[in-house]
Amino acid sequence: MNRADLNKKTSDIASMFDQVAERYDLMNGLMSGGQHLRWRRHTVKAVEASAGQRILDIAAGTGTSSVPFADAGADVVAADLSEGMLAVGRRRRPDITFVQADVTNLPFEDNEFDAVTMSYGLRNVADYPKALRELYRVTKPGGRIVVLEFSTPTIKAFRPLYKNYILKAIPPVARAASSNPESYEYLAESIMTWPSQDQLAQSFSEAGWQDIQYRNLTGGIVAIHRGFKPSALSNY
Repeated sequence: MNRADLNKKTSDIASMFDQVAERYDLMNGLMSGGQHLRWRRHTVKAVEASAGQRILDIAAGTGTSSVPFADAGADVVAADLSEGMLAVGRRRRPDITFVQADVTNLPFEDNEFDAVTMSYGLRNVADYPKALRELYRVTKPGGRIVVLEFSTPTIKAFRPLYKNYILKAIPPVARAASSNPESYEYLAESIMTWPSQDQLAQSFSEAGWQDIQYRNLTGGIVAIHRGFKPSALSNY
């Protein structure tokens, strides 16, 4: 078994998630104490998917995050770097389109999607500002981006306790339940080195997104960032 490191080489990240694919959703539930279900509901609400829309769910993994959009009648593309994760998704939901894709070099046309969304994936991209620019490219004018990601707890006194949980409690759970526990050591480290909410919002702005807002959930353990691609100017 192998794990990625904080250099976040694309091939290493893909291989790591290939190895944890079968139990990935189980581990999400264990690590978050079930809170991931509430976080996902807020994310779905922020996307506001509806019938007829075309939505890109990048870093979709096994497709769990894509299901609510498909069930709402949207044409959803579940994309991920890991073919192992996608294979699990295809077995579970053969009605959803699963595509292997690198978020920094997407195989889609300009202005193709009404909304793009990403859950727990941006943190695993070495050049995440480039990913934000690429997502901007494939989004239609007036479309939105919604990113759910681990973040910085808002209560300073809580941060040492949170850090202790991330670095000391997650690895034993992974050893008991994951097919590749070493990978969760990397995931824990990546959470601790991720930018704060305001820093990430600035990266959104630099990529061209406007009207950027974020919402802290569970005291800032995770945050949802949302922004919009400016509408095309009318010609007079």
